[in-house]
Amino acid sequence: MSRMNIRISGLGGQGAVTAAHLLAMAANRDGKFSISNPFFGAEKRMAPAESYCRVGSERIYDRGELVYPDVIMVFHPQVITMQKSYTAPFYSGIQENGLIIINTPSDLLTEEDRKRLEDLNVNVFNHDATKLALEIGKTELSTNMAMIGACAGVTKIVSLKALEGALQERFGKKFVASGGTASLDEAIKKKYKKKNDLLKANMDCITESYTLSEGWAEKQENMKLVSV
Repeated sequence: MSRMNIRISGLGGQGAVTAAHLLAMAANRDGKFSISNPFFGAEKRMAPAESYCRVGSERIYDRGELVYPDVIMVFHPQVITMQKSYTAPFYSGIQENGLIIINTPSDLLTEEDRKRLEDLNVNVFNHDATKLALEIGKTELSTNMAMIGACAGVTKIVSLKALEGALQERFGKKFVASGGTASLDEAIKKKYKKKNDLLKANMDCITESYTLSEGWAEKQENMKLVSV
């Protein structure tokens, strides 16, 4: 069985759990087996949060903490700089020929980190997902969308079409006409338009991130990441 194990490390409120869920949903749409689950302590913003997504060619039964990931996504620099993570160091357990995607505009690795990862032939992609989220999604809350796009663009674990379907399934619940007053109908229409605009902005963020990350991956000569 071929399988890709993805660990997401971030801070509370960044949407790490949602990201894992969307990746798993998209994988199902692409005809693959998947499972996602969160791992965090007392819920509060900016506290450590982890989530896991497992995608395989056969049914997956194991849950719980993902100790040996093929891919690690770091949603916030403080996971590395301040060790705000349940896993230390942040790359603990990374498999040989793995991939690490870090939401950062600059290199955060120490020489020791770099040497360890080079020995394992692990590619590190510094991707300023928050900047992309602000430019396209117009909100920092779209950072997880940019990270999802980056993961898909490099690994090809899910397609853009499947991600769009998962996004609609997760957030695109339809509003039913009220059958009541005109003012209530108008309020529903406005709410529906706002949600559609948000979905489009998030998908645009995923797509742009996918394209940029795909371009980065094509330049990596030593990329030997597991495929599913």
